[in-house]
Amino acid sequence: MPKGQKGEATPKSAGSAGTETNVSGQPTRSPTNEPAAGKGRKGRAKSETAAQTGTNVSGQPAASATPGAEQPRKGMKGRAAKASATPATTPAAAASAAPSVSAAGQQNAQAKGTGAAKKPDPQQVQQIKQQHANFRAQPKPQQVPAVTFNQNYRIQGSDQWQGSQYEVFRSYHPERHDQGWYRSHYNRVELIGGGYYYWNNGYWYPAWGYNPSAEYYAYDGPIYVGHSAEPPDKVIADVQAVLQQMGYYKGEVDGLLGPLTREALTAYQADQGLTTTAAIDEPTLDSLGMG
Repeated sequence: MPKGQKGEATPKSAGSAGTETNVSGQPTRSPTNEPAAGKGRKGRAKSETAAQTGTNVSGQPAASATPGAEQPRKGMKGRAAKASATPATTPAAAASAAPSVSAAGQQNAQAKGTGAAKKPDPQQVQQIKQQHANFRAQPKPQQVPAVTFNQNYRIQGSDQWQGSQYEVFRSYHPERHDQGWYRSHYNRVELIGGGYYYWNNGYWYPAWGYNPSAEYYAYDGPIYVGHSAEPPDKVIADVQAVLQQMGYYKGEVDGLLGPLTREALTAYQADQGLTTTAAIDEPTLDSLGMG
């Protein structure tokens, strides 16, 4: 530093713990109560703003800043005071700085960002159900890959789902039987969307082994439809259409419980405070007005 230059703070050494520099080579302020840089500066707005909002001396938000954590200090005037009172990050910046989330979480955020309704419109639900009165799903293995039989498969996370409404999910495990066995145990076994299903007490289940040439299932687990015993593909299509109108589901209404549909279900369930099963269960169907 040239002699005779006064009032400037001596920069910290590059090796000082916790010190960072911005692109102009100046030390970046952390959102702590450090003294303002330089005795000769009379309440410079930039250093005050750095201490209060976690911005560095170039005016950019520091990564550790918490928007609106403190009020601007006294003595700040005009534009500088207004800038420090403004949250350090905008919604867009916050989204880009947030840690990566699952596709379900992205779907959830997208639904909220578009002003998705909290509850479905009952009239729309009835209209959709009427429109899908004769709906029949078609297998689409290229768009929605089929799952495969695994007798050791268990529904992930179901052991944490509390309540009698989720008992069928907790206890579910795939079984393979022949046609005679299914016919002797269940009154309804039907070919739906490329695979055979059996109906039992409000739920449809994959009938693995009923016909090995017709085992296209997009989801291996119970599908709740209520005691009206409507076909599962029709109920799935109803759910897809309602979630689509609410902004959660971005895919095709195809009556298949594939990954996009399950992500939309997860997002909706999370917003409603329901257990996030990523499946069509009793509480979810009731919440949608279809129970």
